[in-house]
This record gives sequence, C-alpha cells and structure tokens, in this order.
Amino acid sequence: MYAQSLSRLIAILNELRLRCPWDKKQTIQSLRPQTIEELYELTDAIENERWADIKEELGDLLLHIIFYSKIANEQNQFSLGEVIETVCNKLVSRHPHIYESVQVNDDEEVKRNWEKIKLKEGKKSVLAGVPHAMPAMIKALRIQEKSKQVGFEWDHIGQVKEKVAEEFQELEVAIAGGNQSQIEDEMGDVFFALINYARFAKVDPEQALERTNQKFIHRFKYIEQKAAEQNRDLQSMTLAEMDALWNEAKLIAAKD
Repeated sequence: MYAQSLSRLIAILNELRLRCPWDKKQTIQSLRPQTIEELYELTDAIENERWADIKEELGDLLLHIIFYSKIANEQNQFSLGEVIETVCNKLVSRHPHIYESVQVNDDEEVKRNWEKIKLKEGKKSVLAGVPHAMPAMIKALRIQEKSKQVGFEWDHIGQVKEKVAEEFQELEVAIAGGNQSQIEDEMGDVFFALINYARFAKVDPEQALERTNQKFIHRFKYIEQKAAEQNRDLQSMTLAEMDALWNEAKLIAAKD
C-alpha cells in the first residue's frame, strides 16, 4: 500500500512539473520558505494534538521532500532513491547496539554513541550538525544537548541555578553601564542559562514559552472583549483597569 501511494504521489508531481506553470518554475530556493512554513504548521498541529491536521501536514512535508529530490534529479545531483538509501544507511551505522554487538544501558548512552559515530564519519565538531538558520532558542537547546554527550555538563541543577543568578547580576551591571552591545550580550547569556535551567528541570523551553504566549493571548483577548462590551477602547483604559480584567481572566481560567 505504501509503495503504491508513494508511486502515485511521484507520478502526480512529475505531471505537475511538466504541465503546471507554478510547479515548473519552482527551485530549491523558492521552495525553502514554503517548507519552513509547512514545518511550523505541522508543529502547531502536534502542539494541539490535532491528528487529522498532523496527517495532512506530514503529507505536505513528504511532497516537499519528493519535490526537492525531483529538482535534484533534474540537475543530475541525486535521486529520491538515493535520499532514502542515505538515511537507511545512516540509521544502521548509528545504531550499532541494534545492528552490531555494541551494548548500551539506556537512551543517554545511545545519544553519546551517536555523537561519537558522527565524529568518526568526519564531522569536525560535535556542534557541526546544528543548523545556522535554526531559531535561537531551539538552537541553544540543541547546543546544550550535544555538548552534554561529550561530558560538558553541570553535575546538578543547583549549579545551573547559581549560573542563572550570576548571569542576572552581570546583566544588571551592564544595564547600569548603559552599553547597549554589552547589555545585549549579557541578556543572551541570561537566556542561554535559563534554557539550560529548563533542560535540567526536564522542561522544553520552547513549549513552556508557547504555553505562556497562549495564556497571554487568551487573557489579553478577554480584556479586549470586556472593553468592547463597555464601548471603550484600550487606549482610554488605565493600566489598573486592564490589570483588574487580566486578573478576572486568570480566575476564570483557574476555575475551568
């Protein structure tokens, strides 16, 4: 069934590439922003566990993979088959505890072996696989996770908490000094330390921040709704009035 469906999708894309003006003109550069958009749409669906949407967005991403492979094949770079074989070979070589005689005790040891194998494959740095274009918060998390695999890691969360406090103090000194470049540098150190603290607390910082974003949106919309019911706009309300409505929204959410 999978092979039949995949063959159908490839055939459809081949026809579109020949006959559709939009599909004809696409390049790897023009597809890139759309791929990023599709990935964010998938992320939204996963965040809210909308399974029907997850299925649809996975299909869109699969289409993009086949489209990139089609363009590459047209330029004599590689084929879809080579893409699939490459990832198959990578999975086999990086799981010696499954396909060879290597013994592991837990998932952390699997990840450590993975990084060692990547270095043996020619990677010049443990951090070489972190994309430059990755959003900064996710990039910081991946950097920390990867450096952990070679032992560059705090022993316990108390040390990370002390580091957060230290970075906050350095930020306050920078703010007092008024050097904007230094302030930005120290603010970045605070964020990095907080992401590390979240990791030690077994919290996904991106997910935690998004939960707060959604709480803010919900409560702020409540303020807007109540202001509209009073025939007022937010500009005419005092901060105290808006704060009172904010607290109302918090109470309502707590009861739900």
